[in-house]
Amino acid sequence: MAAPSAVRVDHLVTSGTFSLDGGVWEVDNNVWLVGDDSEVYVIDAAHDADAVLTAVGDRRLLGIVCTHGHDDHIDAAPEVAERAGAPVLLHPEDEVLWRMRHPDLRPDAPLADGQVLTVGTAELHVLHTPGHSPGAVCLYAPDLGTVFSGDTLFQGGPGATGRSYSSFPTIIESIRERLLTLEPDTLVRTGHGDSTTIGAEAPHLEEWIARGH
Repeated sequence: MAAPSAVRVDHLVTSGTFSLDGGVWEVDNNVWLVGDDSEVYVIDAAHDADAVLTAVGDRRLLGIVCTHGHDDHIDAAPEVAERAGAPVLLHPEDEVLWRMRHPDLRPDAPLADGQVLTVGTAELHVLHTPGHSPGAVCLYAPDLGTVFSGDTLFQGGPGATGRSYSSFPTIIESIRERLLTLEPDTLVRTGHGDSTTIGAEAPHLEEWIARGH
């Protein structure tokens, strides 16, 4: 029997729009794929179902994990799910946002804090990190030394909290208690823009609190 292939992280950037509270913005989103040669999870199926499915290739898609319910992170999720025969996973507290984009559809399964998703030899630990949205989650993969932070933590600070269903004090608590407690060399793969590390961001927490965003 052949040895199992190593779990890897694949990355693509897709472009589209984000809309909330009557505004529309052009955005580029990071789509992350975690898997081996035979199976994979997609983290945030954004904008372009064809591009996401091309990245999946002939692997079995175990699920589409939504880090939160903003429309730029979930717009392509139903099409990817239908075409690949895979479930969409979302924290229940973000279904109010999901319904703004997909009023006639529902996610297939809930995400819960402490839940563990397994792909190949790797585990993805679900961390509920509200603030950017009520049901925002991050996915921590200790064996890979990385955390997929969605829009909770970026290079340079927390995700935006100036719109509906968001809270700056809440996101600060999530970052302090759930993310900055990870090993300093943990690679932070974000929902938009460049990656960073926990160690690079941790010293700036008080600066973010002082500036209020």
